[in-house]
Amino acid sequence: MILTKAQYDEIAQCLVSVPPTRQSLRKLKQRFPSQSQATLLSIFSQEYQKHIKRTHAKHHTSEAIESYYQRYLNGVGRNGAAPVLLELANEVDYAPSLMARIILERFLQEHEETPPSKSVINSMLRDPSQIPDGVLANQVYQCIVNDCCYGPLVDCIKHAIGHEHEVLLRDMLLEKNLSFLDEDQLRAKGYDKTPDFILQVPVVMLCPLAVEGHIIHWIESKASFGDECSHQAYLHDQFWSYWNRFGPGLVIYWYGFIQELDCNRERGILLKACFPTDIVTLCHSVA
Repeated sequence: MILTKAQYDEIAQCLVSVPPTRQSLRKLKQRFPSQSQATLLSIFSQEYQKHIKRTHAKHHTSEAIESYYQRYLNGVGRNGAAPVLLELANEVDYAPSLMARIILERFLQEHEETPPSKSVINSMLRDPSQIPDGVLANQVYQCIVNDCCYGPLVDCIKHAIGHEHEVLLRDMLLEKNLSFLDEDQLRAKGYDKTPDFILQVPVVMLCPLAVEGHIIHWIESKASFGDECSHQAYLHDQFWSYWNRFGPGLVIYWYGFIQELDCNRERGILLKACFPTDIVTLCHSVA
């Protein structure tokens, strides 16, 4: 799904006051029925992560942490089965999984002899049954399963989706009988920063938006929506490095991107929202 900047801004504006829950995502789908669920989730997640980065510090002052902890204790004291942490996170506009981390760390500081390590905290968030308090374990679990932007469940899903699209791209390259090296093979050759696939025989992509075909030497798979912030970061950290090492290439944003970002075609970086069907090998195009 390719959106104009105006279309993207309209969606982003609706997310300003929306908590990062799966219930909110369903409401967003009703508001924008023409957009796919995956595209909306990707935009939702990226916009919320920007918000969290802007407001993160205020939730981690000693005063804020103590206030949240006392509110948690008072809440579960009245009704330990109620979604106290989840409602607190939504009320103060903070990601449920991150709120769960704050309260868990504060709880362990009070009940353990030594400060909890980051690995211990992460392990308990991945498996709340390890938390030595049944009420808190249930509260953390509720936050983890209801958070669609942060947390170990989201990380696991994102990793699986990313891998799934890389496998999908590999299958499409094989179907086209294109010879390639994947990321693991490239790293075995000593490359430290590589795209997902290097085409051993460059291809020309006959794009209807271009008068001439564009040669591509590599393809990068992104199982996300390409917004301005993430795309600029990828350009700086990855894409231009690939261009310097391997020449021009193609980036596939499987969940779409902002149309105006596809402005580097003549410089050698193309954007698509799906695997292109209009590609031919370089030797065929020259013949």
